[in-house]
Amino acid sequence: MKFTLSWLKDHLDTTASLDEIAYALTDLGLEVEAVTNPAERLGAFRICRVIEAVSHPNADKLRLCRVATWPDGPGGRMEEVQVVCGAPNARTGMVGVFAPVGTHVPGTGVDLKPGVIRGVESNGMLCSERELELSDDHTGIIDLPEDAPLGERFIDWKGLNDPVIHIKITPNRPDALGVRGLARDLAARGLGRLKPLDIAPVPGTFKSPITVTLAPDVRDRACPHFTGRLIRGVRNGPSPAWLQQRLTAIGLRPISVLVDITNLFTFDLNRPLHVFDADRLTGGITVRQARAGETILTLDGKGYELAPDITVVADEARPQALGGLKGGEATGSSEATVNVFVESAWFDPIVTAATGRALRIHSDARYRFERGVDPEFTRPGLELATRMILDLCGGEASELVEAGAPVDTARAYRFDPRRVVGLVGMDIPEGEQRATLEALGFTLRGDMASPPSWRPDILGEADLVEEVARIASLTKLEGKPLRRAKPGVPKPILTPMQMRERAARRTLAALGYNECVTYSFVDRAAAALFGGGAEAVRLENPISSEMTHLRPDLLPGLLQAAARNQARGFMDLALFEVGPVFAGGEPGEQALHATGLLVGATAPRGPHGSRRMADVFDAKADAEAVLAALGAPQKVQISRRAEGWWHPGRSGMMGLGPNTIATFGEVHPKVLREMDVKGPAVAFTVRIEAVPFPKARTATRAALGLSDLQAVERDFAFVVDRQVEALTLVNAAQGADKALIESVSVFDQFAGEKAEAQMGAGKKSLALTVRLQPRDKTLTEEEIEAVSAKVVEKVARATGGVLRR
Repeated sequence: MKFTLSWLKDHLDTTASLDEIAYALTDLGLEVEAVTNPAERLGAFRICRVIEAVSHPNADKLRLCRVATWPDGPGGRMEEVQVVCGAPNARTGMVGVFAPVGTHVPGTGVDLKPGVIRGVESNGMLCSERELELSDDHTGIIDLPEDAPLGERFIDWKGLNDPVIHIKITPNRPDALGVRGLARDLAARGLGRLKPLDIAPVPGTFKSPITVTLAPDVRDRACPHFTGRLIRGVRNGPSPAWLQQRLTAIGLRPISVLVDITNLFTFDLNRPLHVFDADRLTGGITVRQARAGETILTLDGKGYELAPDITVVADEARPQALGGLKGGEATGSSEATVNVFVESAWFDPIVTAATGRALRIHSDARYRFERGVDPEFTRPGLELATRMILDLCGGEASELVEAGAPVDTARAYRFDPRRVVGLVGMDIPEGEQRATLEALGFTLRGDMASPPSWRPDILGEADLVEEVARIASLTKLEGKPLRRAKPGVPKPILTPMQMRERAARRTLAALGYNECVTYSFVDRAAAALFGGGAEAVRLENPISSEMTHLRPDLLPGLLQAAARNQARGFMDLALFEVGPVFAGGEPGEQALHATGLLVGATAPRGPHGSRRMADVFDAKADAEAVLAALGAPQKVQISRRAEGWWHPGRSGMMGLGPNTIATFGEVHPKVLREMDVKGPAVAFTVRIEAVPFPKARTATRAALGLSDLQAVERDFAFVVDRQVEALTLVNAAQGADKALIESVSVFDQFAGEKAEAQMGAGKKSLALTVRLQPRDKTLTEEEIEAVSAKVVEKVARATGGVLRR
């Protein structure tokens, strides 16, 4: 939607500046996309006088001019400059338009600089109309009347200093598609006074020979109201300059005064009109639905075949216009037109939009009708248009003909001034709220508010609040903290299980994993690989053949994500997901899991040989980190039992007695082949809900127990059978003295043929570090030896191992 500042001031009595108006429009929800100010482009061009124009001493076709300029405006100091000009009409004493050095000439894109032309200095330019983008004429420079005010800006004298404002209109504001609607909003904001619109009925001097009829198939919906009148004896020539300038400024091409008037009303008052050449009409006008086989050639020269559900304005011979969209070429006005029938009708928004889409017609009329034109302005709009046609074209108007009646838009909603605080948070006095609504055209009766007919978007009490807040300006809204329901520290919002879920997610992200969010549905084949795919978890109406079953585990989605990434060249992956899995279709057969997947290497390639492939111990360590973040006990039992999708011998389960809390290991190669993942791949799953909560729950963490005494470490190397697990040694050593031994860890393993050659067949060596942390006093050598002896004894009893010599 475009309009000029002077056009706006035809409806708004205001002294506000252009910047104030542009800011207010955006603040009102009518976003200003651009402001084109001619002063920024042509403000430097001023009216000058050529004191003398003589032939150039070194060029026959050039003129050397002495030009008097007034850079400070009329009445200011006069400066004389020398300009070399190639225009044949340059002469002594003429009044023209001068551009000083440093001016950007829009018609040529040149920034003027001092120059030397054929050996003579030239400063500035005498301009033609093309250089000011007024026309394509460049046969000579602009020749102004002798009484043109010297030193005045050319755009001010010519009336070109009229800024154009371009705003974006949201679909719910059809009233803002007319300049008067914008002026109404600005007046309600306080930027001026809305000028009254004088709608004086034009008396008809004769009865219209052209009648209007609404067919039953359109009267109830498509076109419930149609008005028109005949004006005879008009002169349809070029529009006056002010009308042409107004339309040109917003990008419309002036055609003729009759057509230009209809375009003016479309943008000025949001009232689309149409004029028929009455001499080309056959009989009366009927608004009806098209008949099978009918066609029409519209004003833009395009032909259309009409379907039976399309609304047309027809005479007795054929359709002459498409209702709410476009007129027909057969009855369009021309310079020879002397008798016209002016139409002002209301067409249903939905029907108009459907017809426009079906015929692929985009017009200013459709744009407005499909959003909602004021139904009560149909007849007043015709009266105003009649008056302008008589003023500009002359002629004699008939009596008004009318069919149907305006659509009843009367409705009322309860107006509660307190709701502004409740919905928006702005404290606006009731008197100001009422004044705002009345300024926007609302009718207030007690505590009920009736929207005006031009506001179809007002559909409830909340819309009344929005209008009040919009006019008051939402920029005045102050941020305030919400009131607490109760004083003091609020209770936790998250449940303990939600806090655990958040802790698992944060821990995995901190370990370097990337979170995935996959669908809870997988195909049957993928579900069967992970113990699912039963009929109980099959979806009745899946969205695709690849999402037919509830997932039994998080690994299918992660492996599919890994396969997609590998297909795109990303081979080293660390992915995780926290979400529900489903063992069945009943409410209690759902569990919350946290699953991590490692594929490829743990580090990028480098010169120090730090790159290695992820293994089962990486998965085990990360699973233990997640369990620690969830508050699981430090000591858990690890068994080799695992589901069928884990690699046998390279996987394990962590548990607390019969309660399994985590599984880790290498994914079975068969599963990787089925999921199209290039392995090996290791993973872990933590069953968040299976981890027991601490028996003693406190709001704070337990105090950190530190000792200021020196810790002692002792290393042990045990020879054990090849099948003995390292964890068995660690647990045995840990139990030697639970008070003093802080930690036990494996730091070396010696196994294989060389080991068996030294230590015997079927043997290997495991080396442990035992860390002793005293609490009360420094340990003596005898106490350390006593603990060491207990470690050796416990390991020997548990594994049969002996110290390596």
